[in-house]
Amino acid sequence: MARGIEIRAAHFPGRAPIDSYGNGGFRFADMSHRGSILCLPSGIYGWEMDVTKPLSPENFIRVLDEAGDIEVLLVGTGPELKRLPPELKQALKARGISSDPMSTGAAVRTYNIMLAESRAVAAALIAV
Repeated sequence: MARGIEIRAAHFPGRAPIDSYGNGGFRFADMSHRGSILCLPSGIYGWEMDVTKPLSPENFIRVLDEAGDIEVLLVGTGPELKRLPPELKQALKARGISSDPMSTGAAVRTYNIMLAESRAVAAALIAV
């Protein structure tokens, strides 16, 4: 019986440094992903986010669900730094997460350093 292509939600079940970014995606763990990603303690996930969508608590549900294992969330806001809306900062802070917005490039570099130091870091990275 022939089967068609199975499409699953993108997920890498582990922590890995980001090898490169740009052209609308990221490379990590000998793989590439087109689009934005969430780098969480439970793995790296595809994230339906781009610079046109609002940074709202609803778009960070997966991050909030893993709050117990995250001390710092780096938010790569695209090619330029964008401030986090007060309601998002408050939702993260209420769960014990310190948030730090920056350009996606700066967030990737900082994430890799903090990951190498075995820190409780996560990253929400909007593709550029």
